[in-house]
Amino acid sequence: MNVVAAVKMYITRMAEESGPGMKVLLMDKQTTSIVSMVYGQSEILQKEVYLFERIDSGGQRESMKHLKCITFLRPTKENIALLSWELRYPRYGVYYIYFSNIIAKADIKTIAESDEQEVVREVQEFYGDYLAMSPHLFSLNVTAYAQGLMWNHALLQRTVQGITAVLLSLKKCPFIRYQNNSEMAKRLAEKIREVLSKEATLFEFRQPEVSPLLLILDRRDDPVTPLLNQWTYQAMVHELLTITNNRVSLSEVPGISKDLKEVVLSAEHDEFYADNLYSNFGEIGQTIKELMEKFQKKAKNHQKVESIADMKTFVETYPHFKKMSGTVSKHVTVVGELSSLVTRHHLLEVSELEQELACQNEHSQQLQRIRKLIGNSKVRDIDAARLVMLYALHYEKHTNNDIVGLVDALKQRGVPEHLTKLIYSVMEYGGTHARQSDLFGTQDAVKLTKTFFKGLSGVENVYTQHSPLIKDTLEELIKGKLKESSFPYLGNGQLMRRPQDVIVFMIGGATYEESLAVHQLNKNNFGVRIVLGGTTIHNSSSFFKDVEQAMQGVTRRHTRMRNL
Repeated sequence: MNVVAAVKMYITRMAEESGPGMKVLLMDKQTTSIVSMVYGQSEILQKEVYLFERIDSGGQRESMKHLKCITFLRPTKENIALLSWELRYPRYGVYYIYFSNIIAKADIKTIAESDEQEVVREVQEFYGDYLAMSPHLFSLNVTAYAQGLMWNHALLQRTVQGITAVLLSLKKCPFIRYQNNSEMAKRLAEKIREVLSKEATLFEFRQPEVSPLLLILDRRDDPVTPLLNQWTYQAMVHELLTITNNRVSLSEVPGISKDLKEVVLSAEHDEFYADNLYSNFGEIGQTIKELMEKFQKKAKNHQKVESIADMKTFVETYPHFKKMSGTVSKHVTVVGELSSLVTRHHLLEVSELEQELACQNEHSQQLQRIRKLIGNSKVRDIDAARLVMLYALHYEKHTNNDIVGLVDALKQRGVPEHLTKLIYSVMEYGGTHARQSDLFGTQDAVKLTKTFFKGLSGVENVYTQHSPLIKDTLEELIKGKLKESSFPYLGNGQLMRRPQDVIVFMIGGATYEESLAVHQLNKNNFGVRIVLGGTTIHNSSSFFKDVEQAMQGVTRRHTRMRNL
């Protein structure tokens, strides 16, 4: 189960099925992102695709009848209208049309009627309707998915289409389980089952001995994971700099060169990044140093061009040398900026306390340390507010909690009002009333003992004590111990054996920390293959936006909250 390979295979087939000759690839905004996640421009040029166009770009474009047009679009009403117009007045010689999802028969009829000049050679469904972030991780790029803690109808439909495409591209017809306390999870599960039933012929795959499983979870059950600072390379870059479709903007970095204002971080096309996605920050520093030394050694060799043989070697190795030079400068700049942010904002101290708030039960000591950090002007407002959010989520039911006092301390510090309001929004979104899990291990005796011993023995790394709830959930699932009362099956059927192929989907967005947990579970459990997906891939900033949107129109539970 590899989502990158699945999407890549579709795009390769599109380029090859149109036969030899010069081609143009006509896409929409979403499919442009879908293609760019798995294919580099130089790779696609090798398939004789020399021009890339957007169907929604508007404006007058010249006619190029010598080009074949590969069209890859989402089957939306807008795209059908734009494609119909394109076919009535075709600018290219012939058209090979591919939709990224199931297309309605009425839309096929519209396209056929528009093809008056008979330029269409093929119409097919290729189910690459999601962003393949890594082999085991996909995103639908859906934000603001809820309002009033209910699905936005259009985005529910988009989510159903995205998950359907994942199932079709991986050739899976699964049993469905969902988080029992989540109305949104149940609704999504039912909508997906409707598609499986309506389009039953599309899902007639050769069934393995053990049927695959789709597990639908709700972000509200674990609001802690997206709040934490991160210390593995990919997750840290996303938290501090933000990764958008494999791109990172460094334009705010003082004195940055023009070439590095935006860099691409893709495990598919960058060996160093692929090898170090999950390395912690300390290891990255050492690895960067080794990469620099290796590069300097090669650079010295390149200076010695004394004979014809040297010149020949130089010409042959120059592309690799130039690529290595780009890799070195890119990662040195990124790691340098991460290091600068960590020092400037006291993130080591902040993160250590975040981890303890997430993993240990030491109320009075943690309360004092939060007060101290709120008083430290070097700590960012957002980090001070995050510490209070974690405290509020953990100690909401503690008899001596001082959530109100901490919020007042933030106000005295001059923290913007939207951040203090956000603390209560996060409590409403993911407080004890919204969770079915024992997130902080305060009720389960086994978890309590684990936490106690963790506190006694100390931990190998104070910055990575936390493990996301999804890891516990999936471990229980793999052992065949996941409670049906908490995660019921939809319908009558159920798995009689432990699952092997699992697609787990997080409503409200997954995180790179959860992606790492899934990567480790895949590595450590032979015969089990897990793919993780989410409405989006969060860092704390995007999570806050989703929470604010989801809480619009929700009646506050406490008087104190209503006054804020």
